[in-house]
Amino acid sequence: MRLNKLTSVSLAVAAALAIAGCSQKQDAPAGEASAASAAADGNVVKIGFAAPLTGPQAHYGEEYKNGVTLAIEDANAEKPTIDGKPVTFELVSEDDQADPKTATQLAQKFVDNKVNGIVGHFNSGTSIPASKIYSDAGIPMIAMATSPVFTSQGYKNTFRSMTSDTQQGSVMGQFVVQKLNAKKIVIVDDRTAYGQGLADEFEKAVKAAGGEVVKREFTNDKATDFAAILTSIKGVSPDVVFYGGADAQSAPMAKQMKRLGLKAPLISGEMTKTPTFLKLAGQEAEGTIASLAGLPLDKMPKGADYASRYKARFNMDVATYSPYGYDAARAMIAAMKEANSADPAKYLPVLAKVQYKDGVTSSNWTYDDKGDLKDGGITVYKVEKGEWKVLETVGGGAAAPAAASAAQ
Repeated sequence: MRLNKLTSVSLAVAAALAIAGCSQKQDAPAGEASAASAAADGNVVKIGFAAPLTGPQAHYGEEYKNGVTLAIEDANAEKPTIDGKPVTFELVSEDDQADPKTATQLAQKFVDNKVNGIVGHFNSGTSIPASKIYSDAGIPMIAMATSPVFTSQGYKNTFRSMTSDTQQGSVMGQFVVQKLNAKKIVIVDDRTAYGQGLADEFEKAVKAAGGEVVKREFTNDKATDFAAILTSIKGVSPDVVFYGGADAQSAPMAKQMKRLGLKAPLISGEMTKTPTFLKLAGQEAEGTIASLAGLPLDKMPKGADYASRYKARFNMDVATYSPYGYDAARAMIAAMKEANSADPAKYLPVLAKVQYKDGVTSSNWTYDDKGDLKDGGITVYKVEKGEWKVLETVGGGAAAPAAASAAQ
């Protein structure tokens, strides 16, 4: 909050009130209590959250945070008890700026503040280094990270809220070769843990399906001018161009591909399958294909109800990530209740074996021995007339696939 000029007496009074736990932030969202009120209540269970809340990826982090916020509000409305005592779940939110160094600093801050669990981080590049700090402290984390590395480090505290790049890259690699009949494939990635990891898995699947990767290029997650890369790509006349990275890059890439006369469609992952991509790319978004973990929102077990309540609470539509943030927080809380303890050491083994049946995204939220979701499907979408349309869903209780369009 903005501080006005105070006299020394006023400062003394304000300090006394803060020490007494009487001051409280007026702008904290519901479910995100102040530190003072937490100190005054010994039955507060702190759930840390970290994601990019500023910068070009802020729209991902804010929507993700909204899902976690709604989950905590719903849990608190149920008047929860643990070990026979009423508890209040508190969201402790931080902005890691999608930066690995910032993420590790925040991870240590969360450990020092003795949070009971972490929902986050969002990016693979932040989740992986932060996970070491949480592992050393024995704090469970359920991250949005999709890199296979995240759950392959041998830590017992790492869990996902979405399917891994291994699953997603495999589906998309087979899709472009078998369904789009693509023979010559170009791959570009942004060199982040997420973008490069997804591109690597996609390349493996393409080759396994009999496709040929005729060119592989890379850029970075700050670039917006792809003229040199695309000119080089045009020279090999690819059937499709796959991009591993975020919509801040895939949108201008889609526009520049069309303006350069590249006929190949752009193929990408879930960080492109967003409303933001449609806005940034405009009419040049048409024909773009992207994958996203899980079922379409209207096919999720509780998708329709969640969409309605989300709209009422935040005055916006669900974009991509909030349902997964919601289920992650609820699964963590369910493990605490089942363990009858919010002590990380006591509920961590329960979380590893949790069978959360009441999820928005899945009615069978459970983990394998690495912390990967067992019941994870992938849905493939295509931009048609300015909207993301479902082409095919694989796994996760999916219905029969829709007819896929041919490569352009």
